[in-house]
Amino acid sequence: MTDLHRLSIRELSEGLKQAQFSSRELTEHYLKRIAKIDPKVKSYVTVTAEQALIEADAADVALKSGHAHVLAGIPLAHKDIFCTQGIKTTAGSKMLDNFISPYDATVVAKAKAAGLVTLGKVNMDEFAMGSTSESSYFGATGNPWALDHVPGGSSGGSAAAVAADLAPIATGTDTGGSIRQPASFCGLTGLKPTYGRVSRFGMIAYASSLDQGGPMARSAEDCAYLMNVIAGHDAKDSTSVNKEVDDYVANLNGTPVKGLRIGIPKQYFNVAGLDADVKARVEESLKKLEEMGAILVEIDLNMTEAYVPTYYLIAPAEASSNLSRFDGVRYGYRCENPVDLMDLYKRSRSEGFGAEVQRRILIGTYALSAGYYDAYYVKAQKVRRLIQQDFLKAFENVDVIAAPSAPTTAYKIGANLSPTEMYLGDIYTLAVNLAGLPAINAPVGFDKDSLPVGLQLIGNYWSESQLLSIVHQYQQNTDWHTKRAAIAEENA
Repeated sequence: MTDLHRLSIRELSEGLKQAQFSSRELTEHYLKRIAKIDPKVKSYVTVTAEQALIEADAADVALKSGHAHVLAGIPLAHKDIFCTQGIKTTAGSKMLDNFISPYDATVVAKAKAAGLVTLGKVNMDEFAMGSTSESSYFGATGNPWALDHVPGGSSGGSAAAVAADLAPIATGTDTGGSIRQPASFCGLTGLKPTYGRVSRFGMIAYASSLDQGGPMARSAEDCAYLMNVIAGHDAKDSTSVNKEVDDYVANLNGTPVKGLRIGIPKQYFNVAGLDADVKARVEESLKKLEEMGAILVEIDLNMTEAYVPTYYLIAPAEASSNLSRFDGVRYGYRCENPVDLMDLYKRSRSEGFGAEVQRRILIGTYALSAGYYDAYYVKAQKVRRLIQQDFLKAFENVDVIAAPSAPTTAYKIGANLSPTEMYLGDIYTLAVNLAGLPAINAPVGFDKDSLPVGLQLIGNYWSESQLLSIVHQYQQNTDWHTKRAAIAEENA
């Protein structure tokens, strides 16, 4: 029973079904690991041990009845951006350090309905604004492969928790790469679904036209199991699309790699900051897919240089609007002894928000202000449409598009990158959100410092099954997704 954390979701499901171990035993196993290992990693903001054991006992009753969901009794961690009834939901911010949600996000409610056990809430960049998880009010999370390095962001806590085997699966959100980049930095599989595929209800908003929830796990198969639970239409979310949901697990071998046309954008492989090791590992993974029968096709994505400026006008503009609700009046952080209403607003916001969040609110407010709205925000929306059309044109000739997930591997905590350097690190992921497309990260090896490298595959709309299937078959022929950081090998 000491190696339960080494089992896949399918193996955990079968073990619970066959009563080889109970959900309570499995949950206690993870809680012990969290208690021993997480003080080094710092992935959890809140551990819900008492509630987890109650949920595990309920799952055990359901499992004995023979009518349990396939994932009943399996633990998971939620990014601390999903509202959880009766549990603190902070979005990594001082602003929400005292916020107890009165309701569950749809993603959380669906996980509960399936009998999954919530271990707790994991760390993230404040309001999902960042690529390192260092902007969290609760401090930086370490990368399990090298604790003095960042796990990526903003879903860094989700990635670190899975990579350190402190949860078998986790939820994440992706506004500009926040599932794919931390999955790349931590050697995991992470899927950003098509915009509208997973409900955003109860997910604290950063940029409403870009945000999308998705699964993070070791393998495509594990991600598929969680996608089967969280995907689907939700009447509470006006951006949720009422479209039939695939059985992602049943379709894992549904897309033949033989004959698959993979687009290789030449602009992506000539980016100035692309690390040589990252480029080499990604090219090796594409060669492997070619050996499996895929056809590599060079393509042009001519709007590449527009990704970063377009995103960093649209996302901050939406953030400035979304975060205006945090005013010290109704809920969240409130400054002490305000002299009047203006003082209450000013001090609550300047004391409650961190530097990166304030920076993006200011950029966004400026872009939306009178006299600049047409010059910046409206123009950015027009360029966004051109970026989308650039992808759709490419998909006329190829099935998926391949790219690195990030131009580098994880960098050191405290590297003090300038905002511009950090934003340029998102060059490969931003366009997917601007276009609303699905994309997946798969681990494909390591750099010279033994830090993980990720391959990103971008699909056309609603092609999550295809992306999971391609990565699943790649993982049947490679073992990168099975590699574990030394800290994950520790026993509780």
